Amino acid sequence: MLPYLHIWHLNLPTFGLMLWVASVVAAFVVDRNFRRWHIDADAVGMVAIAVVAGIVGAKLWHVIDSPWEFREVGWSVLWDSAGFAWFGGLVFGISALVFQGWRSKIGAVRILDLAAPAAAIGYGLGRIGCFLSGDGCYGIETNLPWGMSFPHGVDPTFARVHPTPLYEMAAGLLIGWWLWRRGAKARPTGEILGEYLVLAGIARFLVEFIRRNPKILWGLSNAQIAAGCSAVVGAGLIWWISMHRFPEPDKAAVVEKAA
Repeated sequence: MLPYLHIWHLNLPTFGLMLWVASVVAAFVVDRNFRRWHIDADAVGMVAIAVVAGIVGAKLWHVIDSPWEFREVGWSVLWDSAGFAWFGGLVFGISALVFQGWRSKIGAVRILDLAAPAAAIGYGLGRIGCFLSGDGCYGIETNLPWGMSFPHGVDPTFARVHPTPLYEMAAGLLIGWWLWRRGAKARPTGEILGEYLVLAGIARFLVEFIRRNPKILWGLSNAQIAAGCSAVVGAGLIWWISMHRFPEPDKAAVVEKAA
């Protein structure tokens, strides 16, 4: 594992480095999607605001989800480089994008469709940072050939465990690729968002079965319950759109609104 890159007198956290890489790639993907649909808006600025909001939300949700850690460590847990919750980042990041989509007249839901592939890809790349730092988000012990130990991680373990960050990386990149291809064709507003919520929710729900997170209800973890809710909401959104037959976004209309 490589929690830090030692460059001269600097100790650069690999988690933070990969978070930056994920943000840059996500901004690039959103920008390409804006260009694909001829939308004149600041994709980089929007992604930057959403990333900051997502980081704050992920940290706050982790603290709420792990009150024992706050009691042991105190307020310093808020700026610790480890400990970020997927659901908190999702809620805060979506909220930031909704506000920006409404303010820029792109559309509160439409911007989420456009950002969905970037969110999945960015999440997948961010998980590389979790893997390199060994921050404790790996899985339970396993005898499978690809099981790994993290003796030098931020949260070390000497047992061979599931490298769940790599599983989530693969899932995130695959979901992002699928949504990008789906988004190439005009679809009812909200459909891509619904697919993202379903696919990302299912992926996280399944991986939680082999994660070390504590179970809180019905044998499920907090993140697993949140992921299940995400999938249900996404499926409900797709069903609602299909029943109401919303018009597909028109490129010319989008350009006119963005201008």
